[in-house]
Formats: sequence, structure tokens, C-alpha cells
Amino acid sequence: MDAVEVRRSSRARQWRLEVPWGKPARLTVPRWTSRSEIERLLAEKRPWIEKQQRRHLPRLGLEELAVSESEARISARELVSALAEQEAVRIGVSYQRIRIGGQRTLWGSCSARGTLSFNWRLVLAPLEVLDYVVVHELCHLRVPDHSRRFWTLVERHRPYWRQQRDWLREQGPELLAFRPST
Repeated sequence: MDAVEVRRSSRARQWRLEVPWGKPARLTVPRWTSRSEIERLLAEKRPWIEKQQRRHLPRLGLEELAVSESEARISARELVSALAEQEAVRIGVSYQRIRIGGQRTLWGSCSARGTLSFNWRLVLAPLEVLDYVVVHELCHLRVPDHSRRFWTLVERHRPYWRQQRDWLREQGPELLAFRPST
């Protein structure tokens, strides 16, 4: 197993273990945590850490892409705008503007003022995944939470949304970690 980066934090109230894509595992613990407690925790969590690291083998072929971030952002804006325009009419909603960003953890979001924000990396995902995220955020203009009513609305417009969500859960960490060469 690769080394685990241990961080002591005065703000942490409990331990947190994460395995970011392409980086060493990271354990954040409250400042007062003893060395023996850290070693016990790492020994206990070793199988989970190794499983996560095995899942981090590149599968999408992103390292072979010859695309700049600015090109991807332009493509994302064009695709997202076209899909949002078309689907907003079908769903019966309107939005104020579309923002393309480089979020570290989110694929999309919807503000109370009607701004739809999307991660530019979605343009590297299959089109049906990008489409699902756009429809998901448009549905938030009708139902701002993730209640049963919200998911019923998503299902009405994208009956196979679970497949796209599952793709993002499985492949998303690799996509979020992608940094194009300059």
C-alpha cells in the first residue's frame, strides 16, 4: 500500500479518510489524536484504502486527449446551452444564465436566482451523462431539493437517469481529477 498522508487539524472533530484520484490516501485527524490511535485506524482501514486505490486505475483514456481547458470550456458552453434551451421548454422552466466552471467536486448546481452552473469536464463524459446533469439542474428550477417530488420529475424527463448517475459515481473521480496539459 502507498503511504498515507496524515494531517492533524485543530478544526477536525473526528477523523476523515479519503483517497483522492491519483494522489496518496489522506487521513485527517483531530490534533489531539495519539500516534497509536492513528496506527490502529490505518491498520483497520487498510483493506478499504487498497480497494479504493485499485478502483483508481485509469479507464477513460483521458491522458491521451489533446484538448485544452479553454477548448473544453467552449465546447461545454455550446453543448450545455443547446441542451438547456431545448429541455427548459419541455420541463416548463426558465433560467437566467449558464455558467461553466471548474468545480472540484460538483457536476452542476442551480442557484435560487436561476443561474445554472456546470463543470466543464462534463464535455468529456458521454453525451447522455451531460444531458442528465443538465436536466437534473433544470428540474431544480421547479423543485429546489432532492425530495421524492424532484426525482419523480427527473424520472419523467429522463427515465434512465440512474444509469447516468451511476456512471458519474463510478467514473466521475477520474474525470474530476483530469488536468489537461497546457
